[in-house]
Amino acid sequence: MPFDPAQKHASAAAPKPASRPRDPRLDVARGLGMFIILIAHIPENGWSSFIPARFGYSDAADLFVFCSGMASALAFGALFEARGWWMGAARIAHRVWQVYWAHIGSFVVTLALAASVDSLIGGRFYVDVRLNLAGFFADGANNLARLATLRLVPDYFDILPMYLALLAGIPLVMALRRLAPVLPFVAVLATWALAYFGGVNLSGRLGPDPAWYFNPLGWQLVFFTGFAFARGWIAPPPVNRWLVIACALFALALAPVACGAEAVCTGATALSPALAALDARLHALADKTNYGPLRLAHFLATAYLAYAAAGPLGARLTGRLFALLRRVGQQTLAVFLASIPLSQAGGMALDLIGHGPAQTALVNLAGLSGLVAVAFATAWFKSSPWRARPPAPTQASGA
Repeated sequence: MPFDPAQKHASAAAPKPASRPRDPRLDVARGLGMFIILIAHIPENGWSSFIPARFGYSDAADLFVFCSGMASALAFGALFEARGWWMGAARIAHRVWQVYWAHIGSFVVTLALAASVDSLIGGRFYVDVRLNLAGFFADGANNLARLATLRLVPDYFDILPMYLALLAGIPLVMALRRLAPVLPFVAVLATWALAYFGGVNLSGRLGPDPAWYFNPLGWQLVFFTGFAFARGWIAPPPVNRWLVIACALFALALAPVACGAEAVCTGATALSPALAALDARLHALADKTNYGPLRLAHFLATAYLAYAAAGPLGARLTGRLFALLRRVGQQTLAVFLASIPLSQAGGMALDLIGHGPAQTALVNLAGLSGLVAVAFATAWFKSSPWRARPPAPTQASGA
């Protein structure tokens, strides 16, 4: 059959299927989470005394995982229905492959930064103490093999391995959904119970306690809660005045318990021995490793308050600050990867220039600016600016 140039142009001009518009609430939440994670991970950072984790039992990690579940549902969920289970599973495998290499790369870059500074100042402070990798180089070949196979998940590098495990669970959840709508919920709750009540966890940390700090068997509860909301398996609650009041009272009641028991909130000792004792009794219910139920309840309450405050479809999220948060939230993986070495560099800078209010503000603002720069640069590269643009149409002569 002879080639028809007109057919080629007609095919190229065919309209592409409309893509789902981005939800500004999701992007703003992820951008805010990236900012908080950077501040929380800068060692000996005075600003970390004012992050939400100091005033409740959930933090930016919960926000990151919940939003990742929602984003995964929006990005991959429809593919399982449109192209079939095998194609959806293949897409998840491709994403797991991408995140795996991002995890390996972030570890190598950050370790190289710490080791380089240690070689300049002498000793192993930044590798052994700040990164908590004492003994890593003593058995370097074995530890690198363990790292590559996720049998070693060091501190500061444990969120992406957890995310890999959560992504890998999506094909199973989608397969169960085909069998019966209730089965994904049963499987998620049963897996969480194994972690929380049974203590089942993975092994891979250096030191006396090898269990993963973020147990994916427990954290999949909040991940698939977000996934279910985005897929429409759970209907979002209505914005109701009494529900808003109840969630606000719940969050406010826990704030003095969480804050009053921590030295970071006072700069010295616990505000109240009674609050510290109550916090100790609630600790198991708010367990971070295996994801305690009080932690989920606190996160959902605060998420509902943010959901109500954002307005329908995020109508109130306007202005330059929210636009900036949206831009950062649209490039979460790249920004998160940059935050790991940036946070360690921030701690090194504070060690060099001091921890006064001005120095602390300078380091934090520089780090946040770095995240913004990464977000804009990533968006620019994703736009493929090197591709030739079609010439602008011109009017025919005499028209």
